[in-house]
Amino acid sequence: MNAPSDRPELSVVVPVFNEERCIGPLVAALEPVLEATVSDHEIILVDDGSSDRTWAAITELALRHPRIRGLSLLRNFGHQGALLAGLSEASGRAVVTMDGDLQHPPEVITALVEAWRDGAPIVNTERIDSADAGWFKRTSSRLFYRLFSRLSGLEMRPGSSDFRLLDRGVVETLLAMQSNDPFLRGAIEWLAGDAARRVTYRAAERFAGTSKFSLRKMIRLSIDGLTSFSTVPLKLGIWLGLATSGLAFLEILSILMQYARGETVPGWASVSGTASSPE
Repeated sequence: MNAPSDRPELSVVVPVFNEERCIGPLVAALEPVLEATVSDHEIILVDDGSSDRTWAAITELALRHPRIRGLSLLRNFGHQGALLAGLSEASGRAVVTMDGDLQHPPEVITALVEAWRDGAPIVNTERIDSADAGWFKRTSSRLFYRLFSRLSGLEMRPGSSDFRLLDRGVVETLLAMQSNDPFLRGAIEWLAGDAARRVTYRAAERFAGTSKFSLRKMIRLSIDGLTSFSTVPLKLGIWLGLATSGLAFLEILSILMQYARGETVPGWASVSGTASSPE
């Protein structure tokens, strides 16, 4: 964990999308925890193409707080893309990533930093759902992580999230992988092996607004994760392609045999593919 002395000890990367009401309270909650935990820090707020005043709120805070840096993306790249952009800008000897709605409690950062100082290059968290977490969210999350673990061979526990600490070396390895469609949770589990530590936390209620992680985004993230870390979908596609090709070949043989017996009429093969006899 040695690094140049001009690096802050900790960077905190927070992707946000249409969270103008959460930005101020988030920073207010983070600052006292970071002041008490690390010698120096920076907070990087990544605006993932918001359509509200999120970027204006970030700009106003950055003018008042020299340790806050804002990064504005030209369009909405999705949570994982925004997270990766923030990691590329972070300069800390360790980097904490977290959500901007205050469901990830800032005080947990103290435990993450302690585990890192004790030698852990990756410190993951395991979420205990808040009381307002719906049945569908809890159930779909458990099913996805169970399926992902089965297909990929990487153990991903229910309650995994993007709330974690990464050592500088791990961050640089992630950035070097240069994935265009990243599923960082899977990549970090793959890099971690048995080296990762885990801290449990109880998710707080969202401070304001509603979740921007729609069902469509959940499905897309799930597909990205499964296709990135498992060959099963690829093998399934190959076998389906072979089966379809086999059926088409049998149909061609059937058509040729019926044609040889004179049991077809002009245009019959292209219209029905079913044997018929002229009357």
